[in-house]
Amino acid sequence: MEAYSIHQLSFAYPNAEVMALDQISLSIQAGQWVTICGASGSGKSTLLRHLKADLSPRGTRSGFVLWNGASLDQAERRIQAAEIGYVCQSPEDGIVTDKVWHELAFGLENLGLAPDVIRLRAAELAHSFGMEDWYQKPVHDLSGGQKQMLQLAAAMMTQPSILLLDEPTGQLDPVGAAEFFSMLSRVHQEFGTTILLTEHRLEEALPLSDRVIVLEQGRICADGTPREVGQQLRAQNSGMFYAMPTPMRISASVEQPFPCPITVREGQKWLDLVHQNCPLQPVEAVPQKLLEGEPVLSASHVFFRYKRQEPDVVKNASFAVYKGECYGILGGNGAGKSTLLMLLSGLRSPQQGKIKIFGTVWKAGKHPEIGMLPQSPQALFSHRTVAEELLEMTEGKKEARQAEVEALAAQCRISDFLERHPYDLSGGEQQRVALCKVLLRRPRILLLDEPTKGMDGQMKLHFGSILQALQKEGITIILVSHDVEFCAMYTDRCGLLFDGGMVREAETRAFFQGNRYYTTAANRMARHLLPNAITAEDVILACGGKCPPRIPPGPEEKNKKPILSTLFCEASKEKTDRTHQSRSWLYFGLSLLLMAATIIAGLYRWRDRAYAVVSILLLLEMMTPFFLLLEGKKPQARELVLLATLCAIGVAGRAVFAAVPQVKPVAALVTLSGVCFGPQVGFLVGAVTTFLSNFLFGHGPWTPWQMAAMGLIGLLAGALFGSGKRKPKLVPVCLYGGLAVFFLYGGLLNPASVLMFQNQPTWEMVALAYLRGIPFDALHAFSTVLFLLFLTKPMLEKMKRVKEKYGVLSF
Repeated sequence: MEAYSIHQLSFAYPNAEVMALDQISLSIQAGQWVTICGASGSGKSTLLRHLKADLSPRGTRSGFVLWNGASLDQAERRIQAAEIGYVCQSPEDGIVTDKVWHELAFGLENLGLAPDVIRLRAAELAHSFGMEDWYQKPVHDLSGGQKQMLQLAAAMMTQPSILLLDEPTGQLDPVGAAEFFSMLSRVHQEFGTTILLTEHRLEEALPLSDRVIVLEQGRICADGTPREVGQQLRAQNSGMFYAMPTPMRISASVEQPFPCPITVREGQKWLDLVHQNCPLQPVEAVPQKLLEGEPVLSASHVFFRYKRQEPDVVKNASFAVYKGECYGILGGNGAGKSTLLMLLSGLRSPQQGKIKIFGTVWKAGKHPEIGMLPQSPQALFSHRTVAEELLEMTEGKKEARQAEVEALAAQCRISDFLERHPYDLSGGEQQRVALCKVLLRRPRILLLDEPTKGMDGQMKLHFGSILQALQKEGITIILVSHDVEFCAMYTDRCGLLFDGGMVREAETRAFFQGNRYYTTAANRMARHLLPNAITAEDVILACGGKCPPRIPPGPEEKNKKPILSTLFCEASKEKTDRTHQSRSWLYFGLSLLLMAATIIAGLYRWRDRAYAVVSILLLLEMMTPFFLLLEGKKPQARELVLLATLCAIGVAGRAVFAAVPQVKPVAALVTLSGVCFGPQVGFLVGAVTTFLSNFLFGHGPWTPWQMAAMGLIGLLAGALFGSGKRKPKLVPVCLYGGLAVFFLYGGLLNPASVLMFQNQPTWEMVALAYLRGIPFDALHAFSTVLFLLFLTKPMLEKMKRVKEKYGVLSF
């Protein structure tokens, strides 16, 4: 039975010049384990996200996806939520609650299952996953491996038939990754769950896979069993062959008639056969690099803890690094590696011990000659394009700065996306952009925290060549990494950090020879015959083979193809938009007429009961059309989340300025919401924000009037400024905000006060109320203009960014 059937699926992100997916057609059988691999930016994550409707990115799309024989887009969201589980690369992005058992229960609570059922499933799963000891723990107390295991367990709580996993071991150490794959294999074997996995760490993933799909520039370039894919990539001379498991790469470089191995165990048997046929040559010793002079950076008996009552994170750590050396720090999740790197960079100060930089004790503050690449590259991004990010780090004339950026961008292979937003790039591409930005500071000491995270095998080789070139220029490199294969190839010395202290430090070859877990696949494969071998090159040379070049050829130039779209799809979309827009304005008109009629009837008909009747009717007449339109659009979860976020910001802004009368940022936020997202969203943000914030400031008969007034401000902002289709200018937006607050909000709330509190209102009362409110309305309008002066540019940039990337609330 087919779990998925994909037909001619093509996709391009907004404003992109090339296709992220190009004519993808394949079928996936139920119960299969399918590993999807490819270079960074090849479309792996994009393809995976198209297999669950709520995850589908926004852009130009053609083709279709069938799930269980029916269109995925038409399948009920509730059924998809239960049947299709998803595990992302970063546990921090996937975990949403504060405790382990809360996280397990969260999905089932949203599906509306009974508490008894939830408790039973949580107990079963916790026992099966070995989570009893940390079942009640706060999530922030878990290690990286435990968090990722929790994310997998939470996805399994709904008993899905399909699991989508996007590079789930990217942030795990070797032991944690092995445990995760072991548990994932149990899930696959015991429950028959269909597994679709994107992964760069193929040593563990390929032996478990029934099928491997390799993507290159959005197209399928290889498809089959792991052995078949290895042969296809080798025949194509593809750079992705460098990402294949070590035993496979070794056998392909040695002319022998024996079957191609995939696992370390198969590699050991293959090596025995080769040795019987032709004795292996000894591994040549590599001369150890001389460590001369004073260390450029050293730590001596360093201790550090984040809080006084907590245990030390770094304990008695001591080591030294010399000029031009590449020093690798390895260790498990939570061992203190990233904290130690922050201490070396000056971002944190040790409580005990000394850190010396170029022979001088450095106490606090970032050293000008140290560049640091953090574990999350997004922490370095603050501009709208990659080019702006890089130009920020340069000085001098514009032409010279541009030339410097272009030269380094070409070396780091990021020239193709200089005009793209950094957040639109894949994880590996973001790593390269962040590295390029750090290198533009011209540091003499380079600190790298998980620099190869998200990089494919081919890009790792190129990145390693960049590090070697930097070493030749005398730059000292300290890298923290879980990637033992990379450290074995490119570091001079390595240290193992455990429980905050350096427990072992040695030259790289000696370091990896004696370890069982923190060692390479080549060493595990060949240690019984070649104990000194730690890289695939060592084994290949010992077998008499020919080593492939360490720097593979760069990827071919991408074809700058226009975004494909059918005229039928575009015409259909425009027709739908026009219909929805016409219906919207019809509802708006009817709502305003009903509200006006209600106010007039309240003045002349209901008399002493006017405030109660008018308030209730206005609330219904005002909100019902907008919520009907919202429901008719069938909004996605991401749209509802953004709407809720805008309202939450408005509520928080009103609360922060509660002590200052008539100085509130709510009207400014509502105005900007209408400007960017259109009249409906402007009205909803204004009305809902007012309703929610009145839980803090008090509800009463004034609430519906406030909701109507603030909603109308957002409604007219969207109507006047074209729903964000034209870039609004600052002065008109500020002018509108001030006038709308004075005439709309004040003009409605002042007369309303008469209707609410007078049994027999007269026009004289209304005029007097309006005149008495002028000073307060003027202050409210003035403060709104000030808020708009400061908020318009940054807020509209962020809102426009969200709208373009995710296509949310565009109605």
